[in-house]
Amino acid sequence: MGAKVGSAQQVTDAITYHGEGPVWSPSWGGLRFVDMFAGDVLTLGADDGVRRLHVGSLAAFVRPRTQGGYVVGLERGLGLADGPDAVPVPLPQMWTDTAIRMNEGGCDPEGNLYAGSMAWEKRPGAGSLYRVTPDGAVEVVEPAVTISNGIDCSPDGSRVYYNDTGTGRTDVFDRRDGSLRNRRRFHDGDSEGDHPDGLCVDSAGNVWVALYGAGLVRCYSPGGQVVHEVELPASQVTACTFGGEDLRDLYVTTSRENLEDPDPAAGALFRVRVDVPGKPVLPYAG
Repeated sequence: MGAKVGSAQQVTDAITYHGEGPVWSPSWGGLRFVDMFAGDVLTLGADDGVRRLHVGSLAAFVRPRTQGGYVVGLERGLGLADGPDAVPVPLPQMWTDTAIRMNEGGCDPEGNLYAGSMAWEKRPGAGSLYRVTPDGAVEVVEPAVTISNGIDCSPDGSRVYYNDTGTGRTDVFDRRDGSLRNRRRFHDGDSEGDHPDGLCVDSAGNVWVALYGAGLVRCYSPGGQVVHEVELPASQVTACTFGGEDLRDLYVTTSRENLEDPDPAAGALFRVRVDVPGKPVLPYAG
């Protein structure tokens, strides 16, 4: 299943130190992403201008809520906002260990939120993948992960794709009765040194994976075959999502974290036109 794409167009200047977690939602007027270590949520305007909202010491991800507003990943837990531009109210911490921080997150069709953690020092097995139900109950669904990263569902909700960057691969779960089961490798032939970061799934079930350090977003068919690669002029590609009125704009975030001589575009937001539209973002029901 092919996936034709255009070339990557730079949308913003290099405005983030560690851009992450892009997500499109009409509830806040389009695209949002985070400047993680600045603790800021960024909103892209219709004129491609960007406004910032400071939410805490760290902003790991942002997702819309079913009832309006948004949920944001904070350093050791979540924050909830009742309006699209309101400052979030922190919920009780999900853990107290200051060596562990929040990383990426995403939702399922029932409105559960999956949020993952990692050690600041990237210690193997120190993180976890959590499920937070709409009523706020928290449970560990995948312990002993290293860098919990991109997570998204297939169009029918029966599969969940997941990156633990420390493993160098993308995995897939079966999702039955609200549970994640049968974790396994999604595809063969990972390149040596791949660092899969954020991911998103389009309306045809293709899986788009940002490869940190490689300057690429790679698209896999539902069967796990590589069908396209998008090259970007910044090596540290962090995450991707679909947006625009027809969900055919692939937005890609980048980072200049720890780069001694960063690419001029490192930290910029990019947009790529694709022929297969994405699917609407799944909101948190809490």
